Amino acid sequence: MRHRRAEHFHISSLKRTYNRQTDTFTINITYQTAPPTLTERTKEVAEAFGLGVDQTRQFTLYDNVGIKVRPTDIVLITGDSGSGKSALLKAIKADLAGEAQDAKDIPIDPDKPIIETVGENTTKAIHALSQVGLNDAFLFLRPYRQLSEGQKHRYQTALLAASGKPFWLLDEFTSALDRGTAKILAFNLQKIARKHGKAVIAATTHRDLLRDFAPNVHIHKRYGKEVTIQYHPNAKAQACSLTRQMTIQQGTKADYKALCEFHYRASRPPPAKKIFTLKRKGELCGVIVYSNPPPMCFGRAKVWKGNIAQLNAEVSTISRVVIHPKYRSIGLGEKLVAETLGLAGTRCVETVAVMAKYNPFFEKAGMQRVAESQPSRHVRNALEQLEALGFDTALMASTAYNQQKIAVTGTQPIINLLTQLSQQDATIRRRLACTKNIYPKHQEFAQKITNYTTAELAEALKRLSFANQTKTYLFWQKPKVAVDRCGLTPRLRLNPPNPTLIPAPP
Repeated sequence: MRHRRAEHFHISSLKRTYNRQTDTFTINITYQTAPPTLTERTKEVAEAFGLGVDQTRQFTLYDNVGIKVRPTDIVLITGDSGSGKSALLKAIKADLAGEAQDAKDIPIDPDKPIIETVGENTTKAIHALSQVGLNDAFLFLRPYRQLSEGQKHRYQTALLAASGKPFWLLDEFTSALDRGTAKILAFNLQKIARKHGKAVIAATTHRDLLRDFAPNVHIHKRYGKEVTIQYHPNAKAQACSLTRQMTIQQGTKADYKALCEFHYRASRPPPAKKIFTLKRKGELCGVIVYSNPPPMCFGRAKVWKGNIAQLNAEVSTISRVVIHPKYRSIGLGEKLVAETLGLAGTRCVETVAVMAKYNPFFEKAGMQRVAESQPSRHVRNALEQLEALGFDTALMASTAYNQQKIAVTGTQPIINLLTQLSQQDATIRRRLACTKNIYPKHQEFAQKITNYTTAELAEALKRLSFANQTKTYLFWQKPKVAVDRCGLTPRLRLNPPNPTLIPAPP
């Protein structure tokens, strides 16, 4: 027969006083416990070991422990499960009250696209998500419920940064993640907190995060009252430990195909001149594709001039840089570009990027930002006309969507609109035509587009939507070796920012 009795477990002493003048917590935590129910088995145990079934035991977790935490410190609490990590974190949280933001207390709308949930506008939202590694155009449109566990942890870091609270608290930090992802998240969290001047207090059972989290205060809790505290006031993680395991290797088209789905433009890039990969112990983590430069490109005239033959001989274009989502935000894009620029086989390298506006890894790798393109007024007018026909220009990057809308509007209005645009804007005509002639005349374009199928018109509208993007042109050239006045000491001399090498063609 079972006799139920009230559960007997309560904290008898929980004292913590955060002295804001000395940045010191003084922690005392004890608790009392006794069997919550009286059963045949609990009675047998009590009899066997000489215990009273109503006997209360008192345990002390923290006995007048002083912990010094500055408002910008990174604090890591480690220890086995049940040793008292969470109790310490709860005590600190209660003491800090409104100054602390606990990650698990942040309200999250599981069905809203994450781009809608952070930042005051789209630009700030993309920046906030990019700095935690959620810098994939497709991810911006996903709701929280569709994210992986690792992506959810990254997203929570972005929300912590957006909270504005001076202390960020995380319990069971990275406990559900593989150790590679855990180290990346630890590195990102401390980097963002230090950048914003915030304090982080995280509790975890894992000690393998020490190098990447680089805590200023490391608290290790054992069972009972035993606790050790180590202070590292100048600690700072300069690079994620995983980057030291990465190697650059010659790659193939198969390497690009393996990662192309993670690029916002998963379509086939221009024919590759050279491909390089970034690998970690054989695992493909990133790929960069160098191609021949297009005949025309905005911004190029500011840094290079020459004919087509000279262009192909002297300039390579970075047409794709793809980092596996798991390894983003730890500087691998910068590493992949910086360490392959000199291997491209030409003395100059250029690229046109949309994400450069939000993630400046090309510049960090040594490339120079030269120009930024804005869509022409003719392109904007054409898109406004398409909106009047019922198109949502934000969805026009999908050819399937474009075909559905063309089925409603008919092909003739689209042909008329693109023909008019060709007459107004020769630059966009070249992008839409896809003819063998790289400088097609308007009549040539108008004749060709008349015979376009619905699928071809849908593809042309997709390219038109890309023309509405704001893009950045970046440029790099090999430094020249100069000799000092004595003719003895070689040294590197960078070319001027806007060199004029060869007269421009007419």
